[in-house]
Amino acid sequence: MNLMLLEKNDFTGPGRVIIFGRRFDHVKNVLQAGIGESLSCGIVNGKMGTGRIMAVHSDSLEMDISLEIEPPEPLPLTLVLALPRPKMLKRIFESVTSLGVKEIYLINSWRVEKSFWQSPVLEARELEKYLRLGLEQSKDTMMPRIHQKRFFTKFVKQELPVIGKDSFCMTAHPKTSNICPMGVNKKTCLVIGPEGGFIDLEIKTLEESGFTTYNIGQRILRVETATTFLISRLFAWG
Repeated sequence: MNLMLLEKNDFTGPGRVIIFGRRFDHVKNVLQAGIGESLSCGIVNGKMGTGRIMAVHSDSLEMDISLEIEPPEPLPLTLVLALPRPKMLKRIFESVTSLGVKEIYLINSWRVEKSFWQSPVLEARELEKYLRLGLEQSKDTMMPRIHQKRFFTKFVKQELPVIGKDSFCMTAHPKTSNICPMGVNKKTCLVIGPEGGFIDLEIKTLEESGFTTYNIGQRILRVETATTFLISRLFAWG
């Protein structure tokens, strides 16, 4: 935890918070911070700053908070992801959140198992757990927005062209000779398929909606690996 995320209900008064549960356990057992020490803090969807520990109790701690720093700029990327298996989805959410992705669309496709859509992971409260871990890791406060789209053709034909307007629009797909560009560094809409990739009809539908297919080399990667690889390839930092 590189940043303690705060909620409005953590505040007991102006500039004073009380922390329980997982965050308290982390400060006590991992950071081993005590009275007088300062921690990086930020309020969800708001500013960042520091918190100075003023009191430590058996199951909680109190801090004085000063939040004056704006969170980092979001990555100019919209990620459209064919719904992966739930265990993989958890890791992907944590990773892409730490990279600064703020718009994520989960879509259906022919190779997505129907049972995936029934997973408890897709419940808002569960999703937020993994988004929080990504924000805490990367020292960010702006929560990504997750959109679930169960009807592939309707979404790709009617909504995706609007979402991808004025963007570099690409679909990651192994069966093409186009090599994914490097360092695009501009507004991008990236579509990534399921394990095994999109079927030909789905690729055709995406192409008709303005999305060019690109591959990332001879190696076939897991979705979670391909996602982080593509983001790092498309955007160069520093």
